[in-house]
Amino acid sequence: MDIRIQSISVDSADPAPLARFWQAALGWRITEEDADEVVLEPPAGSPEDGVVPDLLFLRVPEAKAGKNRLHLDLRPADQAAEVARLEALGARRVDIGQGTSVTWVVLADPEGNEFCVLRAYTEAELAE
Repeated sequence: MDIRIQSISVDSADPAPLARFWQAALGWRITEEDADEVVLEPPAGSPEDGVVPDLLFLRVPEAKAGKNRLHLDLRPADQAAEVARLEALGARRVDIGQGTSVTWVVLADPEGNEFCVLRAYTEAELAE
């Protein structure tokens, strides 16, 4: 089958500031922007460029309601440092019922979209 995911769309009350949060969070680049939509893509020439789906932030009139049905999982090299950095950018910790014994941290971006910061891979996992 010759099909791939081009973009993951994120509804937003104000796409530009939300895209800038994710731009800073991921180190990606804005490739298109107008008042109603902003496109983020991986850095030009990176291994992800042209492979990983773009993030498309779209203006919508309604506010976010309830827990996301789709969310991003981020895998950093240092979970605690990354959580602190994302919180400094405007993310906040949220409880969606994950409990206290999980190995990931649930955060929400400035518009309340949940995402997870996973633990780093172990040496054994990296060797597989």
